[in-house]
This record gives sequence, C-alpha cells and structure tokens, in this order.
Amino acid sequence: MSDDKKHGSGNVSPGDTSQRVGMEAVRRRGGEPEEIKETLIDAIGAEFTTYYYYTNLRCWLAGEEDYKEITEDARLEDRAHFELVMPRVYELGGQLPNDIRAFADRASCPDAELPEDPTPENILETLLEAERCAIRTWAEVCDMTRDCDPRTYDLASRIYNEEVDHEAWFIELLSRERDDEANPAGHFVRGEPGDAPYSKNHDFNESA
Repeated sequence: MSDDKKHGSGNVSPGDTSQRVGMEAVRRRGGEPEEIKETLIDAIGAEFTTYYYYTNLRCWLAGEEDYKEITEDARLEDRAHFELVMPRVYELGGQLPNDIRAFADRASCPDAELPEDPTPENILETLLEAERCAIRTWAEVCDMTRDCDPRTYDLASRIYNEEVDHEAWFIELLSRERDDEANPAGHFVRGEPGDAPYSKNHDFNESA
C-alpha cells in the first residue's frame, strides 16, 4: 500500500545515508545546494566574527550606557544568527571549517575592528557599516533561495529583518552623536538583551 503513495519513494534509495532528500528537493526546484552551503558558511563566519568584534567595541563605549545597551542587543543577536543557521550548513552536506582562522578569513564582511581613534562617533560608524554588510549578505542569501529552498530562505529572511533593525538603531545613534540630528529608528528596548525576536529559537516550554 505504501508503494502507491506519491512521495513514499524517490531518487534516494531506502536507508541510504550518503544522500539527502532535502538537498535533492532544492536541486529539483532549480537551486544549487553546494553554492548555498558555501554562501552560508561565509555569512555565519561574518556573524561569528562580528559577535567577537562587537564585544570589544561595546567595552570601549564606557560611559555611553545607551550606546552600550543597543550594541549589546546587536552583539547577542548576531550570535543568535550564527546559532540559527549553523545546523543548516550540515543539513546541506557541509561542515564548519576545522580551523577558526580559516573560518574568520572567509567571512563575508570586513572585520569590525576597533577604530584607531575609538571615539563614540567612530565606533558607531564601524557598527553601522558592519550592519550594512550584514544586510547585503542576507539579502543575497534570500535572493539565492527564495524560489528553491524554503527552509534556508525562512532562516535568512528572519535574520535580514533583525539586521535592518540594527542598521536603523545605529543610524539613529550616529545621527545624534555626530550631527546632533534626530533620525529616529522607532526603536524599543528588546524584551531582554539579545532577544532576537525574529531569529532566536526559544524553548518549547517557554511561555508566550
């Protein structure tokens, strides 16, 4: 009876663990799992290194507690982005580089290093440009996967939403710090630092 079911079998033999039907589905819809996988490694390499660099940038915002608080939200949400997408790399037949230096070197964005003159203005500009690179990165992933890989597209679009938030935050802060202008982001404090409302995988038992 099961042999009559439309999706009961396919190109992958029963019990074969060397192939993934999830990858075959992407190919059948016109996508290239290998290309998507490699792009994801580059993208989460940037999220991982940005988490590190934002840790340092946040420390140098001592005395600017409002700036530190928002940088902390962005920092922890970038870590959430790495955690969200990392399993997808393996689902697409890939793996993380064994050498963390190789991982950092292939990150899709420049290092968000502490500026030589670490004024709040210069730090905020560094943060802003890092977020803009992240937006471009995840927009590329969305474009690659929109019509062929619903799972990756869902993950990437959730991250994209938060990166757009982050850019708006730092535009607001830099406009005030550098230009003494109001350029509102419409930002409200997250429920908790790094809440990541679009991308964080909350526990099933967590109350709504």
